[in-house]
Amino acid sequence: MKIHEYQGKEILRQFGVPTPRGSACFSVIDAVAAAQSLGGNAWVVKAQIHAGGRGKGGGVKVVRSLEEVRRAAQQILGMHLVTHQTGKDGQVVRRLLIEEGAVIAKEFYLGMVIDRSRQRVALLASSEGGMEIEEVAAHHPEKIHKLWIDPVEGLVATDAARVAKKIGIPDEAINEAVLILQGLYRAFVEKDAMLAEINPLVLTADNRVLALDAKFNFDSNALYRHPEVVAYRDLDEEDAAEIEASKFDLSYISLDGDIGCLVNGAGLAMATMDIIKLYGGSPANFLDVGGGASKEKVTEAFKLMLKNPNLKAILVNIFGGIMKCDVIAEGVVAAAREVHLAVPLVVRLEGTNVELGKKILAESGLPIISGSDMADAAQKVVVAAKENQ
Repeated sequence: MKIHEYQGKEILRQFGVPTPRGSACFSVIDAVAAAQSLGGNAWVVKAQIHAGGRGKGGGVKVVRSLEEVRRAAQQILGMHLVTHQTGKDGQVVRRLLIEEGAVIAKEFYLGMVIDRSRQRVALLASSEGGMEIEEVAAHHPEKIHKLWIDPVEGLVATDAARVAKKIGIPDEAINEAVLILQGLYRAFVEKDAMLAEINPLVLTADNRVLALDAKFNFDSNALYRHPEVVAYRDLDEEDAAEIEASKFDLSYISLDGDIGCLVNGAGLAMATMDIIKLYGGSPANFLDVGGGASKEKVTEAFKLMLKNPNLKAILVNIFGGIMKCDVIAEGVVAAAREVHLAVPLVVRLEGTNVELGKKILAESGLPIISGSDMADAAQKVVVAAKENQ
Protein backbone atom coordinates (compact mmCIF):
# COMPACT_ATOMS: atom_id res chain seq x y z
CA MET A 1 0.00 0.00 0.00
CA LYS A 2 1.25 3.48 -0.92
CA ILE A 3 0.46 6.83 0.67
CA HIS A 4 0.90 10.47 -0.30
CA GLU A 5 3.90 12.63 0.55
CA TYR A 6 2.02 14.77 3.06
CA GLN A 7 0.82 11.61 4.82
CA GLY A 8 4.36 10.26 4.90
CA LYS A 9 5.52 13.48 6.51
CA GLU A 10 2.83 13.15 9.16
CA ILE A 11 4.33 9.78 10.04
CA LEU A 12 7.87 11.14 10.03
CA ARG A 13 6.91 13.90 12.44
CA GLN A 14 5.49 11.29 14.81
CA PHE A 15 9.00 9.86 15.03
CA GLY A 16 10.79 13.16 15.52
CA VAL A 17 11.84 13.80 11.93
CA PRO A 18 11.62 17.53 11.10
CA THR A 19 9.80 18.52 7.92
CA PRO A 20 8.76 21.88 6.43
CA ARG A 21 5.40 23.18 7.61
CA GLY A 22 2.63 22.51 5.13
CA SER A 23 -1.03 21.69 4.52
CA ALA A 24 -2.86 19.28 2.23
CA CYS A 25 -5.40 21.05 -0.01
CA PHE A 26 -8.17 19.92 -2.32
CA SER A 27 -9.05 23.22 -4.00
CA VAL A 28 -7.45 26.43 -5.24
CA ILE A 29 -9.16 28.42 -2.48
CA ASP A 30 -7.73 26.05 0.14
CA ALA A 31 -4.26 26.37 -1.42
CA VAL A 32 -4.23 30.17 -1.19
CA ALA A 33 -5.58 30.07 2.37
CA ALA A 34 -2.87 27.55 3.34
CA ALA A 35 -0.14 29.81 1.98
CA GLN A 36 -1.58 32.79 3.87
CA SER A 37 -1.66 30.75 7.06
CA LEU A 38 1.93 29.60 6.64
CA GLY A 39 3.16 33.14 6.04
CA GLY A 40 6.52 34.00 4.57
CA ASN A 41 7.36 35.02 1.01
CA ALA A 42 7.97 31.69 -0.73
CA TRP A 43 5.97 28.48 -0.95
CA VAL A 44 6.07 25.17 -2.80
CA VAL A 45 2.94 23.87 -4.56
CA LYS A 46 3.28 20.10 -4.90
CA ALA A 47 1.01 17.62 -6.68
CA GLN A 48 0.09 14.63 -4.54
CA ILE A 49 -0.01 11.39 -6.52
CA HIS A 50 1.40 7.94 -5.87
CA ALA A 51 4.34 8.35 -8.25
CA GLY A 52 7.82 9.79 -8.32
CA GLY A 53 9.24 12.29 -10.79
CA ARG A 54 6.52 14.88 -10.11
CA GLY A 55 8.86 17.82 -10.47
CA LYS A 56 10.05 16.78 -13.93
CA GLY A 57 6.42 16.40 -15.01
CA GLY A 58 5.46 19.92 -13.91
CA GLY A 59 3.81 18.90 -10.66
CA VAL A 60 6.05 20.88 -8.29
CA LYS A 61 6.36 24.68 -8.46
CA VAL A 62 8.15 27.21 -6.26
CA VAL A 63 6.13 30.44 -6.02
CA ARG A 64 6.70 33.81 -4.39
CA SER A 65 3.30 35.46 -4.15
CA LEU A 66 -0.25 34.45 -3.29
CA GLU A 67 -1.25 35.13 -6.87
CA GLU A 68 1.42 32.67 -8.03
CA VAL A 69 0.08 30.14 -5.51
CA ARG A 70 -3.37 30.55 -7.03
CA ARG A 71 -2.11 30.15 -10.61
CA ALA A 72 0.05 27.14 -9.78
CA ALA A 73 -2.79 25.45 -7.91
CA GLN A 74 -5.14 26.05 -10.84
CA GLN A 75 -2.60 24.59 -13.23
CA ILE A 76 -1.74 21.49 -11.21
CA LEU A 77 -5.13 20.49 -9.75
CA GLY A 78 -6.94 18.29 -12.23
CA MET A 79 -3.98 17.89 -14.58
CA HIS A 80 -2.97 14.46 -15.91
CA LEU A 81 0.51 14.40 -14.46
CA VAL A 82 2.79 12.15 -16.51
CA THR A 83 5.99 10.84 -14.91
CA HIS A 84 8.25 7.86 -15.56
CA GLN A 85 6.18 5.94 -12.98
CA THR A 86 2.64 6.74 -14.20
CA GLY A 87 2.69 5.50 -17.76
CA LYS A 88 1.74 7.56 -20.80
CA ASP A 89 -1.79 8.36 -19.55
CA GLY A 90 -0.54 9.96 -16.35
CA GLN A 91 -2.40 10.33 -13.07
CA VAL A 92 -5.08 12.90 -12.30
CA VAL A 93 -4.01 15.28 -9.52
CA ARG A 94 -6.73 15.63 -6.91
CA ARG A 95 -4.67 16.83 -3.93
CA LEU A 96 -1.96 19.41 -3.33
CA LEU A 97 0.58 20.02 -0.61
CA ILE A 98 1.27 23.69 0.06
CA GLU A 99 4.54 23.97 1.94
CA GLU A 100 6.80 26.71 3.22
CA GLY A 101 9.92 27.35 1.17
CA ALA A 102 13.40 26.43 2.37
CA VAL A 103 16.81 27.82 1.48
CA ILE A 104 18.67 24.69 0.44
CA ALA A 105 22.44 24.40 0.77
CA LYS A 106 22.77 20.66 -0.08
CA GLU A 107 20.54 17.70 -0.91
CA PHE A 108 20.98 14.11 0.22
CA TYR A 109 19.20 10.78 -0.25
CA LEU A 110 18.02 8.40 2.50
CA GLY A 111 16.15 5.17 1.93
CA MET A 112 15.32 1.95 3.74
CA VAL A 113 14.24 -1.39 2.30
CA ILE A 114 14.21 -4.99 3.46
CA ASP A 115 17.17 -7.05 2.29
CA ARG A 116 15.67 -10.53 2.32
CA SER A 117 18.98 -12.25 1.64
CA ARG A 118 20.43 -10.79 4.86
CA GLN A 119 17.12 -10.70 6.75
CA ARG A 120 17.78 -7.13 7.82
CA VAL A 121 16.67 -3.61 7.02
CA ALA A 122 19.15 -2.02 4.62
CA LEU A 123 19.85 1.70 4.94
CA LEU A 124 20.90 3.40 1.70
CA ALA A 125 22.35 6.91 1.85
CA SER A 126 23.89 9.16 -0.76
CA SER A 127 25.22 12.66 -1.23
CA GLU A 128 23.29 12.79 -4.53
CA GLY A 129 19.89 13.81 -3.24
CA GLY A 130 17.08 14.85 -5.53
CA MET A 131 18.07 12.19 -8.10
CA GLU A 132 16.46 8.81 -8.63
CA ILE A 133 18.52 6.32 -6.65
CA GLU A 134 18.58 4.05 -9.72
CA GLU A 135 20.39 6.78 -11.67
CA VAL A 136 22.94 7.21 -8.90
CA ALA A 137 23.49 3.43 -8.78
CA ALA A 138 24.01 3.35 -12.56
CA HIS A 139 26.36 6.32 -12.87
CA HIS A 140 27.89 6.87 -9.42
CA PRO A 141 27.61 3.62 -7.42
CA GLU A 142 30.51 4.69 -5.21
CA LYS A 143 28.29 7.48 -3.85
CA ILE A 144 25.75 5.05 -2.36
CA HIS A 145 26.59 4.00 1.20
CA LYS A 146 24.88 0.96 2.69
CA LEU A 147 24.32 -0.20 6.23
CA TRP A 148 22.55 -3.39 7.28
CA ILE A 149 20.85 -2.73 10.61
CA ASP A 150 20.97 -5.29 13.40
CA PRO A 151 17.31 -6.05 14.24
CA VAL A 152 18.12 -6.46 17.96
CA GLU A 153 20.25 -3.36 18.44
CA GLY A 154 18.40 -1.18 15.96
CA LEU A 155 20.10 1.80 14.34
CA VAL A 156 22.64 2.90 16.96
CA ALA A 157 23.84 6.48 17.08
CA THR A 158 27.45 5.69 16.18
CA ASP A 159 26.44 3.89 12.99
CA ALA A 160 23.99 6.64 12.05
CA ALA A 161 26.65 9.30 12.62
CA ARG A 162 29.15 7.40 10.46
CA VAL A 163 26.65 7.22 7.58
CA ALA A 164 25.81 10.92 7.95
CA LYS A 165 29.49 11.86 7.74
CA LYS A 166 30.03 9.65 4.69
CA ILE A 167 27.40 11.49 2.69
CA GLY A 168 28.79 14.88 3.61
CA ILE A 169 26.60 16.24 6.39
CA PRO A 170 28.74 18.80 8.30
CA ASP A 171 29.77 18.19 11.90
CA GLU A 172 27.47 20.87 13.31
CA ALA A 173 24.43 19.08 11.83
CA ILE A 174 25.45 15.48 12.59
CA ASN A 175 23.41 15.17 15.80
CA GLU A 176 20.23 16.27 14.06
CA ALA A 177 20.96 13.91 11.15
CA VAL A 178 21.40 11.02 13.58
CA LEU A 179 17.98 11.68 15.10
CA ILE A 180 16.46 11.76 11.61
CA LEU A 181 18.08 8.47 10.63
CA GLN A 182 16.94 6.82 13.83
CA GLY A 183 13.44 8.25 13.47
CA LEU A 184 13.15 6.98 9.91
CA TYR A 185 14.24 3.51 11.04
CA ARG A 186 11.72 3.43 13.90
CA ALA A 187 8.95 4.54 11.55
CA PHE A 188 9.96 1.83 9.05
CA VAL A 189 9.88 -0.94 11.63
CA GLU A 190 6.95 0.12 13.77
CA LYS A 191 4.68 0.81 10.79
CA ASP A 192 5.65 -2.40 8.91
CA ALA A 193 6.94 -0.51 5.89
CA MET A 194 8.45 -2.16 2.83
CA LEU A 195 10.06 1.04 1.59
CA ALA A 196 10.80 4.39 3.21
CA GLU A 197 12.54 7.23 1.39
CA ILE A 198 13.48 10.81 2.12
CA ASN A 199 14.57 12.26 -1.21
CA PRO A 200 15.77 14.83 -0.77
CA LEU A 201 16.91 15.22 2.79
CA VAL A 202 18.23 18.77 2.80
CA LEU A 203 20.73 20.86 4.67
CA THR A 204 19.45 24.43 4.89
CA ALA A 205 21.54 27.60 4.80
CA ASP A 206 21.37 27.79 8.62
CA ASN A 207 22.54 24.14 9.01
CA ARG A 208 19.15 22.62 9.77
CA VAL A 209 18.37 19.18 8.38
CA LEU A 210 14.87 18.64 6.97
CA ALA A 211 12.94 15.90 5.19
CA LEU A 212 11.83 17.72 2.05
CA ASP A 213 10.00 14.69 0.68
CA ALA A 214 8.66 11.42 2.06
CA LYS A 215 7.72 8.15 0.42
CA PHE A 216 6.35 5.06 2.17
CA ASN A 217 5.15 1.70 0.89
CA PHE A 218 3.62 -0.65 3.45
CA ASP A 219 3.32 -4.41 3.74
CA SER A 220 -0.33 -5.08 2.89
CA ASN A 221 -0.22 -8.30 4.93
CA ALA A 222 0.47 -6.26 8.07
CA LEU A 223 -2.21 -3.60 7.61
CA TYR A 224 -4.53 -5.34 10.05
CA ARG A 225 -2.15 -4.08 12.73
CA HIS A 226 -2.26 -0.50 11.48
CA PRO A 227 -5.75 0.99 11.08
CA GLU A 228 -4.11 4.41 11.23
CA VAL A 229 -2.19 3.56 8.05
CA VAL A 230 -5.24 2.07 6.35
CA ALA A 231 -7.01 5.39 6.98
CA TYR A 232 -4.47 7.00 4.62
CA ARG A 233 -5.56 4.82 1.68
CA ASP A 234 -6.55 6.87 -1.38
CA LEU A 235 -8.71 4.71 -3.65
CA ASP A 236 -8.54 7.35 -6.40
CA GLU A 237 -4.87 6.44 -6.82
CA GLU A 238 -5.52 2.72 -7.23
CA ASP A 239 -6.70 0.67 -10.19
CA ALA A 240 -10.47 0.05 -9.97
CA ALA A 241 -10.08 -3.62 -10.89
CA GLU A 242 -7.44 -4.11 -8.20
CA ILE A 243 -9.72 -2.52 -5.60
CA GLU A 244 -12.54 -4.85 -6.65
CA ALA A 245 -10.19 -7.85 -6.50
CA SER A 246 -9.21 -7.05 -2.93
CA LYS A 247 -12.85 -7.43 -1.86
CA PHE A 248 -12.71 -11.09 -2.89
CA ASP A 249 -9.19 -11.80 -1.63
CA LEU A 250 -7.82 -12.06 -5.17
CA SER A 251 -4.28 -10.97 -5.99
CA TYR A 252 -4.81 -8.96 -9.17
CA ILE A 253 -2.63 -6.48 -11.04
CA SER A 254 -3.66 -4.89 -14.34
CA LEU A 255 -1.17 -5.05 -17.21
CA ASP A 256 -1.08 -3.70 -20.78
CA GLY A 257 -1.64 -6.90 -22.77
CA ASP A 258 -4.72 -8.69 -24.14
CA ILE A 259 -4.49 -12.24 -22.70
CA GLY A 260 -6.17 -12.71 -19.34
CA CYS A 261 -4.43 -15.07 -16.90
CA LEU A 262 -6.14 -16.97 -14.07
CA VAL A 263 -3.64 -19.00 -12.08
CA ASN A 264 -3.26 -20.46 -8.58
CA GLY A 265 0.00 -19.48 -6.92
CA ALA A 266 2.13 -16.39 -7.42
CA GLY A 267 5.12 -18.30 -8.79
CA LEU A 268 3.04 -20.15 -11.35
CA ALA A 269 1.33 -16.88 -12.27
CA MET A 270 4.71 -15.27 -13.00
CA ALA A 271 5.80 -18.31 -15.03
CA THR A 272 2.52 -18.21 -16.96
CA MET A 273 3.05 -14.59 -17.93
CA ASP A 274 6.63 -15.36 -18.94
CA ILE A 275 5.64 -18.24 -21.23
CA ILE A 276 2.89 -16.16 -22.85
CA LYS A 277 5.54 -13.54 -23.67
CA LEU A 278 7.89 -16.28 -24.90
CA TYR A 279 5.37 -17.33 -27.54
CA GLY A 280 4.67 -13.79 -28.70
CA GLY A 281 1.65 -12.86 -26.57
CA SER A 282 1.11 -10.19 -23.95
CA PRO A 283 -0.56 -10.81 -20.56
CA ALA A 284 -3.43 -8.51 -19.58
CA ASN A 285 -3.13 -9.16 -15.88
CA PHE A 286 -1.50 -10.98 -13.00
CA LEU A 287 -4.24 -12.94 -11.20
CA ASP A 288 -3.61 -15.42 -8.40
CA VAL A 289 -6.80 -17.00 -7.06
CA GLY A 290 -4.89 -18.68 -4.24
CA GLY A 291 -5.00 -22.22 -2.95
CA GLY A 292 -8.59 -22.29 -1.74
CA ALA A 293 -10.59 -20.71 -4.54
CA SER A 294 -14.34 -21.43 -4.65
CA LYS A 295 -16.63 -21.36 -7.67
CA GLU A 296 -17.78 -17.93 -6.56
CA LYS A 297 -14.19 -16.68 -6.37
CA VAL A 298 -13.40 -17.98 -9.85
CA THR A 299 -16.54 -16.30 -11.21
CA GLU A 300 -15.49 -12.97 -9.73
CA ALA A 301 -12.03 -13.45 -11.24
CA PHE A 302 -13.59 -13.91 -14.68
CA LYS A 303 -15.71 -10.80 -14.20
CA LEU A 304 -12.61 -8.79 -13.34
CA MET A 305 -10.74 -9.91 -16.44
CA LEU A 306 -13.71 -9.25 -18.70
CA LYS A 307 -13.88 -5.62 -17.57
CA ASN A 308 -10.72 -5.06 -19.61
CA PRO A 309 -11.88 -3.78 -23.04
CA ASN A 310 -8.64 -5.00 -24.62
CA LEU A 311 -9.12 -8.62 -23.57
CA LYS A 312 -8.87 -11.04 -26.53
CA ALA A 313 -8.46 -14.44 -24.81
CA ILE A 314 -8.14 -16.07 -21.39
CA LEU A 315 -5.71 -18.69 -20.14
CA VAL A 316 -6.58 -20.68 -17.01
CA ASN A 317 -3.46 -22.47 -15.75
CA ILE A 318 -3.99 -24.55 -12.62
CA PHE A 319 -1.71 -26.94 -10.78
CA GLY A 320 -3.97 -28.69 -8.32
CA GLY A 321 -2.60 -29.37 -4.88
CA ILE A 322 -4.76 -27.99 -2.11
CA MET A 323 -6.83 -26.52 -4.92
CA LYS A 324 -8.44 -29.51 -6.63
CA CYS A 325 -8.77 -29.50 -10.42
CA ASP A 326 -12.43 -30.55 -10.35
CA VAL A 327 -13.33 -27.57 -8.15
CA ILE A 328 -11.55 -25.21 -10.53
CA ALA A 329 -13.24 -26.87 -13.51
CA GLU A 330 -16.68 -26.41 -11.93
CA GLY A 331 -15.81 -22.79 -11.23
CA VAL A 332 -14.61 -22.19 -14.78
CA VAL A 333 -17.77 -23.70 -16.28
CA ALA A 334 -20.06 -21.78 -13.92
CA ALA A 335 -18.20 -18.52 -14.53
CA ALA A 336 -18.17 -18.93 -18.32
CA ARG A 337 -21.92 -19.47 -18.33
CA GLU A 338 -22.74 -16.67 -15.91
CA VAL A 339 -20.70 -14.02 -17.72
CA HIS A 340 -21.65 -15.29 -21.20
CA LEU A 341 -17.99 -15.61 -22.10
CA ALA A 342 -17.38 -14.29 -25.61
CA VAL A 343 -13.57 -14.57 -25.87
CA PRO A 344 -11.58 -17.77 -26.46
CA LEU A 345 -10.80 -19.73 -23.28
CA VAL A 346 -7.79 -22.04 -22.96
CA VAL A 347 -7.53 -24.26 -19.87
CA ARG A 348 -4.57 -26.27 -18.66
CA LEU A 349 -5.14 -28.47 -15.58
CA GLU A 350 -2.64 -30.65 -13.74
CA GLY A 351 -2.55 -32.23 -10.30
CA THR A 352 -5.18 -33.43 -7.84
CA ASN A 353 -8.37 -34.78 -9.50
CA VAL A 354 -7.11 -33.69 -12.91
CA GLU A 355 -9.00 -36.36 -14.85
CA LEU A 356 -12.27 -35.44 -13.16
CA GLY A 357 -11.58 -31.78 -13.89
CA LYS A 358 -10.95 -32.46 -17.58
CA LYS A 359 -14.15 -34.54 -17.73
CA ILE A 360 -16.19 -31.65 -16.29
CA LEU A 361 -14.76 -29.28 -18.92
CA ALA A 362 -15.29 -31.74 -21.78
CA GLU A 363 -18.93 -32.40 -20.82
CA SER A 364 -19.78 -28.74 -20.27
CA GLY A 365 -20.70 -28.12 -23.90
CA LEU A 366 -18.63 -24.93 -23.84
CA PRO A 367 -16.01 -24.18 -26.53
CA ILE A 368 -13.09 -24.59 -24.13
CA ILE A 369 -9.66 -25.21 -25.66
CA SER A 370 -7.65 -27.76 -23.70
CA GLY A 371 -3.90 -27.34 -23.17
CA SER A 372 -1.87 -30.50 -22.55
CA ASP A 373 0.90 -28.63 -20.76
CA MET A 374 2.01 -25.03 -20.13
CA ALA A 375 3.78 -24.62 -23.46
CA ASP A 376 0.87 -26.06 -25.41
CA ALA A 377 -1.65 -23.90 -23.54
CA ALA A 378 0.44 -20.76 -24.00
CA GLN A 379 0.83 -21.32 -27.73
CA LYS A 380 -2.88 -21.98 -28.15
CA VAL A 381 -3.97 -18.88 -26.22
CA VAL A 382 -1.56 -16.65 -28.18
CA VAL A 383 -2.98 -17.97 -31.44
CA ALA A 384 -6.56 -17.55 -30.17
CA ALA A 385 -5.89 -13.95 -29.10
CA LYS A 386 -4.42 -13.05 -32.49
CA GLU A 387 -7.36 -14.63 -34.32
CA ASN A 388 -9.76 -12.63 -32.14
CA GLN A 389 -8.25 -9.23 -33.04
